[in-house]
Amino acid sequence: MMAQPLYPPSVVQMLKDNGIKKVKLFDADSWVVNSLAGSGIEVMVAVPNNELYRFSDNYKNAKDWVKDNVTSHLKDNGGVDIRYVAVGNEPFLKSYNGSYMKTTFPALKNIQKALDEAGVGDKIKATIPCNADVYESSSKKPSDGNFRSDIRQLMVDIVKFLNSNKSPFLVNIYPFLSLYQDPNFPVEYAFIDGGATPTDDGNYQYTNVFDANYDTLVWSLKKAGVPDIKIVIGEIGWPTDGDKHANIHYAEKFYDGFFKKMASRKGTPLRQNAYDDVYLFGLLDENMKSVAPGGFERHWGIFQYDGKPKFPLDFTGKGNGKMPVAAKGIEYLDQQWCVYDKSKGHMGEVSDSVNYACTYADCTPLTYGSSCNNLDLYGNISYAYNIYFQMQAQDVQACDFQGSAKLTRVNPSQKGCVFPIQIASTGHRLNLLLPILLVSLFMAIMF
Repeated sequence: MMAQPLYPPSVVQMLKDNGIKKVKLFDADSWVVNSLAGSGIEVMVAVPNNELYRFSDNYKNAKDWVKDNVTSHLKDNGGVDIRYVAVGNEPFLKSYNGSYMKTTFPALKNIQKALDEAGVGDKIKATIPCNADVYESSSKKPSDGNFRSDIRQLMVDIVKFLNSNKSPFLVNIYPFLSLYQDPNFPVEYAFIDGGATPTDDGNYQYTNVFDANYDTLVWSLKKAGVPDIKIVIGEIGWPTDGDKHANIHYAEKFYDGFFKKMASRKGTPLRQNAYDDVYLFGLLDENMKSVAPGGFERHWGIFQYDGKPKFPLDFTGKGNGKMPVAAKGIEYLDQQWCVYDKSKGHMGEVSDSVNYACTYADCTPLTYGSSCNNLDLYGNISYAYNIYFQMQAQDVQACDFQGSAKLTRVNPSQKGCVFPIQIASTGHRLNLLLPILLVSLFMAIMF
């Protein structure tokens, strides 16, 4: 979610400029999907979790959804190249407390049936994007991997259904989260550049958590009776702000090692083709995304909120990293900032004003270890005031804060801490839009 999303055609052009051939959407909004028509980009559309119930016990609803959101976009020439339908998004997360346990699998079956009856089931497959928490290992060794005990039979039924329909198993794996959630996790094991102390599992050796996590899934699928089902990495990436481990240096390190690993074609110890289909999360930062998991949630993008690249990337893995191509034609609001006015501010009232600003705007760069963590007191106040002002489209009334704020034309940014100017709104705000695309790098451009 973004306060001022980029114009979809600009995002599509940016994808094409960077040689990106596949995208994953979190919805199926027609304005977004139509923007991809004739682009040559393969698309995954999605059914959000809050709509699963509509298709779980009503096939007609599933049939109508497929007609409206899939087949209506298909044309022999110039249409949208839809390849997958994602049914839900990580619906079995432990934090959901079983909310989608009864609706997800029936919805999957009805969507696939509707695709088949529409005559597109051979090309377009339905699947369920799962978080890596659907499987586990009691010993932390991949060979002990199995689907989570509370959903084991459900997952066995799902993967057998997917396998019978030649649909892939879609899994989201985040090495960053291993580091974030466990203060004792060895830092180098989160990266794929060979610097970690290896761990052994029988005849296999693991030098990074991604390979170990992936092979834990492979063992789980073997035990479920579908050892050869295709696995697609639905999300993987590294955030750049909002936590001490979320920074540009670590993100560049992670992607560099990951792309080199893909280029090597070595895969994981159990699957040599482990990197054949990988979606990177994500394309752009999202300044309105929920921060319940952590402040880093708003900073997963390879590009900044305005389509500017953050760091050099070499999608080929050959060590020739260069800055990705930025979005073109981006228009910004006026070059002005809202800052704390020391001559009028009353510190007794400022605290409430800052809390208000940070409730409705993105103050995650101010958190411990983040890019603006080193600002002084006045800098912190000014950052909070400005980001609220910018996310309110520079409405002059949004730079008051009980008289303690003022407008300035002097850029208050400091080394490593950017006070952003928002982009001009497209006039079409959507909760789920192209700025929250997942980028999939087609293997043909990697090597």
